[in-house]
Amino acid sequence: MTRADLVKAIAERTSMSQTEVDKVLNAFLDEVTQVVAKGDEKLTIPGYLTFEQSHRNARVGRNPQTGEEVQIKAKNVPKVTVGSKLKAAAEG
Repeated sequence: MTRADLVKAIAERTSMSQTEVDKVLNAFLDEVTQVVAKGDEKLTIPGYLTFEQSHRNARVGRNPQTGEEVQIKAKNVPKVTVGSKLKAAAEG
């Protein structure tokens, strides 16, 4: 499902225009982005998803072609955790 398909499906279910749904989706994604960028809190949709910032420590990796050791710098990364309702839906 593409973003356009999602907007269309939500518009049909809610009787909102696709433009309105797109604005709401943009606002939601902006909030997720801000929460992850700040890193001091989580955005949780109970039972479905949790968005947060996670820290990866520096480590030594290997170049898969040469086997040579490579230093990988520490960095912050986005983390998305799946909730119980979404897991149950995937299981059938």
